[in-house]
Amino acid sequence: MKLNKITKAALCMSLLAAMGCTGDFEDINTNPNGITPELFEQDFNHIKGGFAPMFNNIQVLTPEWVYQLQQGLNCDIWSGYMATPTGFAGGINNTTYSLVDGWNGFIWDYAYSNVMFNAYDIAQKSKGKYDQFYALSLILKVEGMHRLTDTFGPIIYSKFGTTDSTIEYDSQQEVYNQMFSELDFAVAELTKREDAGEASTFATTDMSGYGGSYKAWAKFANTLRLRLAMRIVKVNPALAKTQAEKAIAHKYGVFTTNADLFKVVSPVYTNPIATISGAWLDIRMSADMESIMGGYNDPRLATYFDTSTQFPGQYKGVRTGIDIAAKSDHQDFSGIGAVVRSKEIVLFTTAEAYFLRAEGALRGWNMGGDAKSLYEAGIAASFEQRGASGAAAYIADNVKTAKAYVDPNFPVNNSPALNNVTIAWDAAATNEVKLQKIITQKWIAGFPEGQEAWSDYRRTGYPKLFPVLKNYSGTTITTEFGVRRINFVQSEKAGNAGGVATGVAKLGGPDNGGTRLWWDTTGANF
Repeated sequence: MKLNKITKAALCMSLLAAMGCTGDFEDINTNPNGITPELFEQDFNHIKGGFAPMFNNIQVLTPEWVYQLQQGLNCDIWSGYMATPTGFAGGINNTTYSLVDGWNGFIWDYAYSNVMFNAYDIAQKSKGKYDQFYALSLILKVEGMHRLTDTFGPIIYSKFGTTDSTIEYDSQQEVYNQMFSELDFAVAELTKREDAGEASTFATTDMSGYGGSYKAWAKFANTLRLRLAMRIVKVNPALAKTQAEKAIAHKYGVFTTNADLFKVVSPVYTNPIATISGAWLDIRMSADMESIMGGYNDPRLATYFDTSTQFPGQYKGVRTGIDIAAKSDHQDFSGIGAVVRSKEIVLFTTAEAYFLRAEGALRGWNMGGDAKSLYEAGIAASFEQRGASGAAAYIADNVKTAKAYVDPNFPVNNSPALNNVTIAWDAAATNEVKLQKIITQKWIAGFPEGQEAWSDYRRTGYPKLFPVLKNYSGTTITTEFGVRRINFVQSEKAGNAGGVATGVAKLGGPDNGGTRLWWDTTGANF
C-alpha cells in the first residue's frame, strides 16, 4: 500500500527502533518470526497493537526529554501551571516568547507518528468489519489530535493517508466538525454494543482503567464532546449549545464520579514530570500557582507541590519570562509534588466535567443542574480526587483571594495579585465574575495537565496570569495576551510546503505565535 509522505514518516518513526526504515514498505509487513497472518489476527492482535502507542503518546510518557519538548516547555508554562528555573538557550526560548522550532516540532511529529498513524492503521483494519475497535480508536484520535489543532490551528486531518504530493490542511473549523462526527459514530457504535450485552473485546488492551467497558468509553466520548463544545462557544455559540446538550442528553451522560475520569495507566512509566522536576530540577511551581492557591490556602497544595528546600515549610513559585542569570537562583523553590509521582496520568478529570456544565448552565444551556450546584460539585470532586479534606469550608469561603507574588531572591520579579476573585459562589455577581470563578477553580482542579488550561486561558482570559517581564518575540506576540499558538513546524515546511501554504491560508493571519486560532476570538465572553 502506498502512503503519503507524512504517513511514511510516521511509520518510519514507529518502526525505526526495531528495524530501521527504508523504502521497502511491502516487506515491513512480513513477520520475521514466521507467524502467519491467521495466527497474528487471532484475538484481534493485528488491530490491538496500534492502541498502546496512542495511549502512550497523547502525552508522551517516555523518554522524559521528549515530553519536556512536547508539552513541558510550552503549554505547561503558558497555562500558568509551571515555570522553569533554567535559562535554556541563554534565556531566549519559549518561556520568553522566542519560539524554538527545534523544540516545537516534537509536538507535531509525535502526534502524527503515534496517534494519527495508528488511528489510520486501525481504521484500515477494522472499519466496517470490527467497528468496536474503530470506534475506540476514534475517541483516542480525537483526544490526541484536538490538542494538536488547539496548538497549531489548521492541521492535516481529513487528508491524512492520501497519496497526493501536496497534503492539504483542514481549517480548525473543519477539524472540529469532523471530530464531532467521529464522536457521533463512536458513541452510537459503543452504545449499541453495550445495550446488546456484548462482551468487550478491548479489556486486555485498555490502558485507561475502564477495563474495556463500552459504556465507560461512550461516557468519555460524551464528556470529550462537551469539552470541544465549550471550546467553540464564542465563535459558534449555536453549535456549541447543540453539541453540549447532546452530550448531557445521551443515556450514559458525562462524568459524574471520579471513577469516570480518563487516565492512562502505564504498567511501566511514571509521569515524566516527576523526573523533569525531581531529578533534573528543570520545572518548578509557578508564581501564579503560589499566588492563587497560596492566597486561598488551598488544601490541595500539599499534593500538587513540594515545599521549597531553600525556604523550608514554604511553597515558592517561579515567575515565567524573567531574566535567569543562573539555574541555582530558583532551582530550590517548590518542585512538583506527589500528584506526578504515579503511573496514572490523568488527562480528563470529573471536576472538569462539572465545571464545563457549570459554564454551560451559566450560559442558559440545559446542563442537568444550575451553575452554582455544578460549580460546587466540581470543587468537591477535585478535593475527593486528590484526597484533600475541607471542601465544604473552602467552597463557602467568601474572603480569601489570590496573594501578591514575592520573589525573595530577586524583588524585580514581584507583582501584586491579579486574579482577585473569592471562592464562594455569588448569585449577585455578573456573569463575567461567575465565569472567572468557574475557570479559576477549573484551572486549579486540572493541574498538572497544561494543555487544557492553556486553551481555557486563551478562550476566556482566566485565570488572570502574571505577564512575562522578558519578551523576545520581536513584537509578534504581545506581552498582554501571550502565546496564542505555535507556528507550523520545519519538517512540514521542508517536506510539504504546499500543504503548509494551505494551512496558512486557512489560519487567518501570519504564521507566528501571536495569531489567534479559529475559536480564540477577541470578542467578549458574554
